[in-house]
Amino acid sequence: MFRIDHTSNRIVKLKEVRFSDIGFTERHHLQEWLANQPDALGEDLLIIQKEFDGFNETRERLDLLAIDKKGDLVVIENKLDDSGKDVVWQALKYASYCSTLSKSQIAEIFQKYLDKTSPGHDAKTQICEFLGEEEFADVVLNSGNDQRLILVAAQFRKEVTSTVLWLLKHRVFVKCFRATPFKDGTDLFLTVEQVIPLPEAEELMIGISEKEDEEQSSERGQATRHQLRTEFWHAALEALDKAGVALFSNVSPSRDHWLSAGSGASGIHYSMIFNRDEARVDFVLGTRSREANKALFDYLYARRQQLEATFGGPLTWRRMDDRKVSMVQCVSSFDGHNRESWPSMISWLVEHVQRMEMAFDQEVPALRNLARTHFSKEAAADDAEA
Repeated sequence: MFRIDHTSNRIVKLKEVRFSDIGFTERHHLQEWLANQPDALGEDLLIIQKEFDGFNETRERLDLLAIDKKGDLVVIENKLDDSGKDVVWQALKYASYCSTLSKSQIAEIFQKYLDKTSPGHDAKTQICEFLGEEEFADVVLNSGNDQRLILVAAQFRKEVTSTVLWLLKHRVFVKCFRATPFKDGTDLFLTVEQVIPLPEAEELMIGISEKEDEEQSSERGQATRHQLRTEFWHAALEALDKAGVALFSNVSPSRDHWLSAGSGASGIHYSMIFNRDEARVDFVLGTRSREANKALFDYLYARRQQLEATFGGPLTWRRMDDRKVSMVQCVSSFDGHNRESWPSMISWLVEHVQRMEMAFDQEVPALRNLARTHFSKEAAADDAEA
């Protein structure tokens, strides 16, 4: 810190001193300053208690307890010239103790503080004013596990900063502020500077954390879907086996939303589909040649009336000119991720796999020959171009 000398148009460096050298203490000075000027910590905070010791079966006291603008509790631990090696552990303990405090308990804690410091003031009214709510019933306090930590000291030991950075990486939000006293003659000055995380990096860290939360949530959802699908396919394959349907007998349960079984012709197969909102049976034309697949589809489509009669109902015919494969489908709506729907869903699949195989199995030899003929013509054309 520098003092500006207007007369000489120079800056004069002020002497940095230790709190202990000028007779200041943690409880009677640093704690009182922050309790009465909490915005020195870079945000709007409502101090609701000092030296809070309302923890069951312990005699421990946290320095300052506050509420932030989101209604989350903030544990503020103050040290003077040295943070000590245990400050993070202390703050984490206090945060864990506070995590169980209910809204009514928080209001009661604050009211006791007001009765000592500002008699006649109502805690619930002040909380509503601070959070911008009209009624205390609408206030949400200490939701979930979002308690925050603020550590204040003149110097932070390496083991403290290392631990804080590790906690930040694991989405436990801790801030460290360096409080530094200065002396200029008989005048005393104080700076309160956020050092971890750096203010310019804090928003980025929060954004990264939120992104990681979303990704982890997505991963957890994906893992749940994978488990759900595997369980469903176990049950479906067992039902097919009991029904004497051999088509999928060599297929194992999968975490995918589909299972496929060969038809006896390369690139042509049957599929069962398990989706959130539907079950489906497909007859897929997926040889290595897009042109061959369209030719095979056209052959089948010309026989549509006969095939649907054998199947026992209408089918969905998808030539899909913009894609390599073509397919014929039968689909039905289900609440697939509701296990109570599975018996009817599996029963539908068993029936329609049988009907699909009955309709198209007799066409497989002709499709195989058509595909070979088409591949031979393609090869001849390639040779002619060469």
